[in-house]
Amino acid sequence: MAIQASSRGSVVGTAVLGGVLAYDTAMNARWAGVEAVLLDMDGTLLDLAFDDDFWQQRLPRAYARRHRLSLVTARAHLAPWFESQRGRLNWYCLDWWSRQTGIDLIELTRRSRTRIAVLPGALDFLDALAARGLAAWLVTNAHPAGLTLKLERTGLTPRFARIVCAHELGVPKEDPRFWPALHRRHAFPPQRTILIDDNLEALAAANRFGIGQVLAIRRPNSQRAPREIGGLPAVDTLADLLPISY
Repeated sequence: MAIQASSRGSVVGTAVLGGVLAYDTAMNARWAGVEAVLLDMDGTLLDLAFDDDFWQQRLPRAYARRHRLSLVTARAHLAPWFESQRGRLNWYCLDWWSRQTGIDLIELTRRSRTRIAVLPGALDFLDALAARGLAAWLVTNAHPAGLTLKLERTGLTPRFARIVCAHELGVPKEDPRFWPALHRRHAFPPQRTILIDDNLEALAAANRFGIGQVLAIRRPNSQRAPREIGGLPAVDTLADLLPISY
């Protein structure tokens, strides 16, 4: 069945994806038997407002200045690249975009880093996982340089048992090859694992691979209203999963 959201962002009703554990209104059934928690970074732990502003505003303006174009023309030049690389690792690759645009995107990210922020409730959620003895893995599509900048800015590194960057595996999380590659490199129990992500294609790929539970984030950007998500368990933010109880 489709998942419907209450006004507070919690899950109402039950659903089973690929024969895995059902979800209830109390938000506690999901934790029974969980051994590993895989967490996305941008839009799950960190506010996607930074990335939306970077790619939709800062990059087009920088491209317009670099090539002496109007902002409208700059956006028109960038649009085919965005469209052609959607779902591919290049979409997230600062090196690829630097070559295409003639702009140092790592430096542009560095100059913008003061806008990087943790989403409300994310730190409390990580603390709750640690208190329960649940291993938290950061699994992200972010480019290594961008990942480093964001971890330095937020100080999140010590909170993770493992940090995995999709660039290490050569494919993004939405690619069906990613999950078996991750499992081969870093063994984890798929059926006793939960993935929390704002990327619906990544969640679908993980579910097909056999990840026991997948959970979508409805409000990855704190400055925008929650998205409508059908057919997947979803919460507005990680804060909606607190307290963690069995």
